Amino acid sequence: MSLRRADQLVGRLLDGRYDVRERIARGGMATVYQAVDTRLDRVVALKVMHRHLADDDAFAARFVREARAAARLNHAGVVAVFDQGEDDGAVYLAMELVPGGTLRDVVRDEAPLDPVRAVTLVEQVATALAAAHAADIVHRDVKPENVLLGTDGSVKVADFGLARALESGAGQSTATATSGLLIGTVSYLAPELVLGQAADARSDVYACGIMLYELLTAVKPHGGDTPIQVAYQHVHADVPAPSRAGAGGRAEPLGAIPDYVDALVARATARDRDLRPTDAGVLVRQLRMVRSALVQGLADDAELSADLRPRRSVGESAVLADPPTDVPTPTPLPDDREHTVVVAATRPASRSANGAAVSTQTLDRMPVQDSTEPAVAPGPAGGSTRSRYTDAGRIEARRRRRRGRLLLAIVLVLAVAAGSAGWWFGVGRWSETPRLVQMTRSEADVAASRSGLSIVVSDTAYSERVPKGAVVRTNPSPGDRIEDGGTVGLTLSRGKERYPVPELVGLTRAEASDALAADKLEVGAMRREYSERVDQGEIIRSSTQAGTSVRPATAVDVWVSRGPRPIDIVDVTGEPAGTAESTLRTAGFKVRVREAFDDGVADGLVAAQTPSSGSGVRGQVVRLVVSKGPQLVEVPDVRGAGVEAARAELSQAGFTVEEEQSELYVGLGFVGRQSPAGGELAAPGTTVVIGLV
Repeated sequence: MSLRRADQLVGRLLDGRYDVRERIARGGMATVYQAVDTRLDRVVALKVMHRHLADDDAFAARFVREARAAARLNHAGVVAVFDQGEDDGAVYLAMELVPGGTLRDVVRDEAPLDPVRAVTLVEQVATALAAAHAADIVHRDVKPENVLLGTDGSVKVADFGLARALESGAGQSTATATSGLLIGTVSYLAPELVLGQAADARSDVYACGIMLYELLTAVKPHGGDTPIQVAYQHVHADVPAPSRAGAGGRAEPLGAIPDYVDALVARATARDRDLRPTDAGVLVRQLRMVRSALVQGLADDAELSADLRPRRSVGESAVLADPPTDVPTPTPLPDDREHTVVVAATRPASRSANGAAVSTQTLDRMPVQDSTEPAVAPGPAGGSTRSRYTDAGRIEARRRRRRGRLLLAIVLVLAVAAGSAGWWFGVGRWSETPRLVQMTRSEADVAASRSGLSIVVSDTAYSERVPKGAVVRTNPSPGDRIEDGGTVGLTLSRGKERYPVPELVGLTRAEASDALAADKLEVGAMRREYSERVDQGEIIRSSTQAGTSVRPATAVDVWVSRGPRPIDIVDVTGEPAGTAESTLRTAGFKVRVREAFDDGVADGLVAAQTPSSGSGVRGQVVRLVVSKGPQLVEVPDVRGAGVEAARAELSQAGFTVEEEQSELYVGLGFVGRQSPAGGELAAPGTTVVIGLV
C-alpha cells in the first residue's frame, strides 16, 4: 500500500494553504508531516493532532491557547511556531522543519558520551528552556524525542505547551498518579507530577537531569514493568550517581566521570523540587561551570562539588501505595522511541447481547423472563385436562405479563434516573472556571459572583508581571471544570521577588556561598586574580554591588584573591649600592642597607644580598650589605729602630715588611726611612718598605 493511500492527509491541501507531502513521524498526540506553505513558498513541519483529541472542544481550545503561548518564544534553540488552525476536524500547528535527527538517536547510537559532550548538549537544551521559563512557559514533556539535532549542528527543543494542552483537555481534570491517570513520558516525569502537584520550571530541570544521566550512562535511572511503576520510582528512589552506573550492557567502560558531574545530576534530579535549580537559567550557569571544569581537565573540584550538591537530605514528601500491577502498558513503537503516555486504570465490563457495555451490577438487576408455555398435565383417564387449567393459565399469564411490564417500567425508570444522575454528576453540575488572573481581589469577587461562584484567598506568591495584590493564579485554573456554586482559590501577588546582595568582600568562597544562599541567591562564575590588599582565598569584589536588589536565584560572580603577585628577585651583588637599591625598589621590594668592611669587595659595592634569588611579593624586604672596603690600621713609626725590631713591630701590626738599603747605607742596621710613613692608615697586609743605613 502506498503512503498516499495509507494516510488520508498526504496529498491534501490543508486549510487551503499547506500542501501535505509526506508523513515523517507519529507520536502519542499527533502526526507530523512535511508540507509546503503555498502562500510563503517554504517547507514546514505540520503537526496534526489525533482525531480523538481534536474532536474534544475543551482540548482544542486549550491547544490553541498553548500554541499561541509557544509562538511567543523567539529563541534560536526553540522550534518556531508559524501558524495554527483547523480544517475539517484536523487541528494543526505549522512549525519550523528541522532536518536531521533527535537526541534519542544520539542516546541509541552513541551513548555513553564523553562528559564534555553530554554536558554541552544538555546546556543547549537548558538554554532554550531558560528562554521559555523567562516567558513563564513550562514545557512539561522534556525528553530526547523532543530535542531536534539539525544537520548544521543546531539543537532545538520542540513541543512547548502541548503536554499542558493534553493534561487540561479532553474533559479531564488535573492528572495525578492516585487518580489512575498520568500525563507525560514516565522516564522523565518529575516526582511532584506523580504526586498530583502542579508542574513548574523545576519539573523541566528534573527532566534535563534525567537526560544528562542517560547521555552519560546510556541507560535510564529508573525501570519497571509498567509506566506507573516507573513513575513511582521517581518518587521513592534517588537517581544514582552516573559514575557508578552500568554502561547499558555495552563492552566499553564509561570512563572517568568527575564527582562534580555526579553532584550536578544529583542537584538537577533532587526529589524535593526545592533543592533543584529554580529554573533552566540557573541550570545553564551550573552546566557552564561544570563544562569549564571538564575542559580544564579537572579530575576533582571539591569546592564546585560542594556548591552543586543538594544542601540537605531529601525526605519522603508523600507515602504512596504499591504501584498497581493491572495498569495496561502501551505497546512499544517499532523504532523504540518513547512518546507521551496516557495511562488510565480500567474496570472490566460485560457486554449485553447487542454489544453494549453493561456493568455486572446492571446485569444482576435485569429481570429474567421465561418464554416457554405452561406445562399441560394429562388427565387421569388419559384425556386432556387442559380445560381444567385454561382459566388459571390465562390468569397466570396475565400476571406474568403485568409483572414483566412492571419490571420493564422499573428498569426504564432506573435507566432514566441513572442517566440523569450520570449527567448531573458528570456534566450537569459543573461549569467553567472564569479567568480571574490580573484582577484585584474585589474585581475577582465580582467576576466570580456573576458565575455563581465564591472566592477564597488560599495563598500568596511573588510575580514578575502581576501587580502586588492582584490574582496570580487560581485553583481550579481558568477554563477548568468547577462545581456550580463552588469556591475558587486565589493566589494573590506579593509583587516582584527581590533580595539584596550581601557584602561579600573579604569572605571566603564558602562563606560567600552561604551568605548568598541565605538570601536565595547563588555563586556564579569564580575568577581568581592577584591582590596586594586582600589575603589569598578571600573575595576581592563581586559582579553586583552589595545592597543591590535582584531576583531570586541570581548568580553573583566573584573575584577571589590569589594573594600578591609574585615578583622575580634580581641578584644585585657586586653592583654599586645606589644602582642596586634603585633596581629592587622599582621592582616593588623594600630595601634595607647596612655597610661592612670587606677585604674582597671594593668600597661602595654590594657585598651580600638576602634573599638573592627566587621570587617574592610586592613590599617584601630585601637586605643588602654594602662594602666599606678593607678595614685600615695605623702604620707603626719604626724609624731609628734596629732592623729586627722594626720588622717585628710591623709584622705584629699586620703588615708585610720589605727591606732596602738607602743611599747612605754604611752597615749600621738601623731604619733611616719607611713607606708608608709612620702614622698613616693602610690595609692590613700592605707592604711597608724600610730603608736601612
